[in-house]
Amino acid sequence: MRHRLYVHLVWTTRLREPQLNLWAASFLSEYLPTVAQQERGQVLAMGIVRTHLHLLIAVHPSTSIPRLIQRLKGGSATVSNREGQGRVAVRWAKGYNIESVSPRALEAARRYVTDQAAHHPDEAIIGWTSWETPNKPLCAGADPAPSG
Repeated sequence: MRHRLYVHLVWTTRLREPQLNLWAASFLSEYLPTVAQQERGQVLAMGIVRTHLHLLIAVHPSTSIPRLIQRLKGGSATVSNREGQGRVAVRWAKGYNIESVSPRALEAARRYVTDQAAHHPDEAIIGWTSWETPNKPLCAGADPAPSG
């Protein structure tokens, strides 16, 4: 069965301080897709600047959104602070913004997410480019979410 449930998720660093650097962006670009997959979701696109990040995620109907977000935010802060060994202290602000994305708006949402450095040039992370799902085309008819 095909599921086409997409969300655009945004959260910020604590006090919107410019905490995120190249190490943190690289860590998050590996960590967040892994967690999403464990929660029956798939990160389709990611945009990170020094003060916040955007994710475009395909989710399964049984995915618990609060659990997914807790694992993405809380888990990434805990693990990055443990593994970063002083490189960065990732501290997220309370709360987040989440919006559903229709299949027709998926491409526009993907562009918006991946263009964060252009939207916020003063907050861009030098050396890091936006992230998209490797080898997966994004289109309204695609079914990137796990169907099992």
